[in-house]
Amino acid sequence: MFRSRSKDEKAPAAKAGDALSTQPRDPEAPKGRPTPKRSEAQGQRRRASSAPVDRKEAMKRQREARRVDLAKQREALASGDERYLPPRDKGPVRRFVRDFVDSRFCIAEFFLPLAVVILVLSMIRVAQLQNIALLLWLGVIVLIVIDSIGIAFRLRKQLAERFPDEPRRGAVAYGLMRTLQMRRLRLPKPQVKRGARP
Repeated sequence: MFRSRSKDEKAPAAKAGDALSTQPRDPEAPKGRPTPKRSEAQGQRRRASSAPVDRKEAMKRQREARRVDLAKQREALASGDERYLPPRDKGPVRRFVRDFVDSRFCIAEFFLPLAVVILVLSMIRVAQLQNIALLLWLGVIVLIVIDSIGIAFRLRKQLAERFPDEPRRGAVAYGLMRTLQMRRLRLPKPQVKRGARP
């Protein structure tokens, strides 16, 4: 029952082993290492199939991805969708700042139209009109500075009350820059009406 093999029985097995060792081994075969999991194998296959063939193809795909991202950002700026907004406009703090600024009249938002009027007046060769333009220019700048200081003070106070644990760095400057834009040209578009509580 437990007899040992004879020399004749061992010889064919040894010959078969020699024949196998001389055959070239398939490099794809997982011999000598554990078989990869199905998810890993599928991931490797997907990467191999989706990897661009050359640099030109890679650049084309990158441009296409960038174009899609920019289109989503433009849509988000128009609709206020938080998911696709640029990083500088994301977060509850920035949304509150936008609503705070959009809910009130700001003198700074009329800066561009007033600047055009003052420029036209200053170009007319009448001494009195040029003096009026200069005074108007000075008055507008003083009013904008006073209004901006008031907005910055109130906004800083509101942010400290509502978001004590959130990072608020740059939020006041973000709000002041928004006041300089005319309401209809602001991006992201205003989501609250004037006079509403943010």
